Amino acid sequence: MKIGIFDSGIGGLSVLHEAYHRIKGQEFIFYADTDHVPYGTKEPEVILEYVRGCAAFLMKQGVDAIVIACNTATSVAVRQLRQELEIPIIGMEPAVKPAVEHTDDKRVLVMATPVTLREAKLKTLIERVDEHHRVDLLAMPELVRFAESEQFGSAELKAYLETQFSKVHPEEYSALVMGCTHFNYFKDLYREFFPADTIFIDGNLGTIRYLMKQLGLPREEGEEEEEIRFTATDQLLEHTTYFMSGRPVQAEEELQHLLRLHNRLEEMRKF
Repeated sequence: MKIGIFDSGIGGLSVLHEAYHRIKGQEFIFYADTDHVPYGTKEPEVILEYVRGCAAFLMKQGVDAIVIACNTATSVAVRQLRQELEIPIIGMEPAVKPAVEHTDDKRVLVMATPVTLREAKLKTLIERVDEHHRVDLLAMPELVRFAESEQFGSAELKAYLETQFSKVHPEEYSALVMGCTHFNYFKDLYREFFPADTIFIDGNLGTIRYLMKQLGLPREEGEEEEEIRFTATDQLLEHTTYFMSGRPVQAEEELQHLLRLHNRLEEMRKF
């Protein structure tokens, strides 16, 4: 079975990486629309056009399902794609429900791109699950840029996080929801601002479990958790065919970039 996964950039690798932990023996095609990253600051009509292009490319590769590994693209385009295509289309949404269920009297902070925060999909979700009005929202548009440029410890990044988190009171939160797949690369830095008992939640696991259900793939007993570390580009390519806006990833520099990103994501699973 062939599974297509796409995102505006390298954030969707965090969804693919979760799939590596859960799904065995299937073929993946990963498409990063790096020519148009970021999606989260663009108009919905433009995002829909980009999403259709990504989906059309994956359909030509003969995929059996498509995962929109992008909260912004999901909020704008998932309904339209499901009407236009006849294969399963799996979208993402910020993991607000499990975050709210985890909390008692403390608050939940949802970080996302400006488009995700504006769209009705997230507002409807919060209205449905946040009975006690404990969810706060924080736009973090620049984190996409930092992730795309592999700035995981720069002074500029740390200053940006300090500025953004000064707008809230981190000690008030029992859960931090990462409402963009790019945000998973920075969990170690979030920990510097939030208490040790604040949990970090993303929608990746729920997305992959739903994908497995749609495709009839068995859940493995115990399910967790071997470590996955890539040490050679040929090992990386055994799992997946990678494309950047339709161009196959073949150059050694690009492959090493993917290698570093996957290993960074594995490291972030500790937080």
